Amino acid sequence: MKWEIVVGLETHAQLSTASKIFSGASTAFGAAPNTQASAVDIALPGVLPVLNRGAVERAIRFGLAVGATINRHSVFARKNYFYPDLPKGYQISQYELPIVEKGALSVMVGDSEKTIRITRAHLEEDAGKSLHEDFHGMSGIDLNRAGTPLLEIVSEPDMRSAAEAVAYAKALHSLVRWIGICDGNMQEGSFRCDANVSVRPQGSDKLGTRCEIKNLNSFRFLEHAIEFEARRQIELLEDGGTVIQETRLYDPDKNETRAMRSKEDAMDYRYFPDPDLPPLEVPEEWISEITSNLIAIGTPKIKQNEYIQDYGLTKHEAALVIQSPETANYFEIATKQLAKLNPAKWSDSGSYDANVMYGGAIARGITGLLAAQLNREDLDISQSKVTPEQFAMIHARMVDNTLSAKLAREVFQALWENPASGIDVIDTIITNRGLKQLSNNSELEKIVDQVLAANPKSVEEFRAGKGKAFNALVGEVMKATQGKANPTQVNELLRKKLGA
Repeated sequence: MKWEIVVGLETHAQLSTASKIFSGASTAFGAAPNTQASAVDIALPGVLPVLNRGAVERAIRFGLAVGATINRHSVFARKNYFYPDLPKGYQISQYELPIVEKGALSVMVGDSEKTIRITRAHLEEDAGKSLHEDFHGMSGIDLNRAGTPLLEIVSEPDMRSAAEAVAYAKALHSLVRWIGICDGNMQEGSFRCDANVSVRPQGSDKLGTRCEIKNLNSFRFLEHAIEFEARRQIELLEDGGTVIQETRLYDPDKNETRAMRSKEDAMDYRYFPDPDLPPLEVPEEWISEITSNLIAIGTPKIKQNEYIQDYGLTKHEAALVIQSPETANYFEIATKQLAKLNPAKWSDSGSYDANVMYGGAIARGITGLLAAQLNREDLDISQSKVTPEQFAMIHARMVDNTLSAKLAREVFQALWENPASGIDVIDTIITNRGLKQLSNNSELEKIVDQVLAANPKSVEEFRAGKGKAFNALVGEVMKATQGKANPTQVNELLRKKLGA
């Protein structure tokens, strides 16, 4: 039997307010344990929560960015459960009437675009944190995080693979950072996902029993956890077993999920409206103000359309460039710098000439060569050892035929290994390492003649219609020039000499 994976994500984005959602206590990360838990956060007798206006504003901003309905009237409820790091014995959240409902987010999965529906996004407070590593036979409880404002974003079960789930999570991560509501720091727990995974026979429209995998704080863990859980459920069903609805944890060391507890339903939490918090009423003029501010900030979708129109990027290239504000900023600086270095190829109006494909070349360089180097060293683009101006200079030397693509990679690697300031360092590396591309026609023509004379068999095979023989001749010329020949000139000269 063939199976289909069904995935929905619940994403917790820690909102970027300086204080907590119902108290004035600090949300700063890294303080000594239990030094930022106020009387309100732990619900000592006689205290009352007061809603943080900044948290509400950020929730509205998110809802507008995903085209959702902003409920003018929403309600906070108490979600009751007992866990050591929940000091009140309940969590203040939104249940029946959340502030945001029915939005959508379009994501690129490979070269295809898919729209993921967002069921709701509601405000709630975070719990504390249980610490197990530093204690023997017991756990420590740090309540600093208790009361930190969260926006829980719940998707519909619209994803059909781990790859789609990761693409959605990355797009969401990019969005909350673009619009300034969350710093997205996954190592600090500012952005984390719970994955609801089930399987069903292909062609069935009935959902299978789902298991929820909690607190996935990296895209790699998210992908591996979903893949493992789907395999586990398929093997269980094919062996005649039954999937039990439960909450599971992912163990990255063993690359497996394991049962944590049976999955609770809403009735288990005994939700009821919080008696200390009045209903949240959002006036129209506030939404209009937030809408204006959001337009000024921009969103990934707005930037994607701008890059397609003004920089000549394909939809796929633009989607990769907008994965983070830092990547987009690097792209814009590098492209504009390349335009300054080659002003004759920039239009009088200052807008990008799509036929020149500067934007496309820079985008492909960032998402290819630069991204690969960053991934190898587990760095963010903000930590790049090659500045966007230097990246542009390397491309400028390809535009003026000083460098081939292969030689440009060597220059990039040399600069990465020995970082230096300024853009003149590019020419210094080219000169000191003898990396200048061979583009003198008369000199190149002599080498081509020598290669043709030394490879009569390949010449004969090419004239007999074997295309691979031509590629072999190109390879011999590039080898003879130590990769310094201009590939386009090599092709043209060879075809001319061969009468092709």
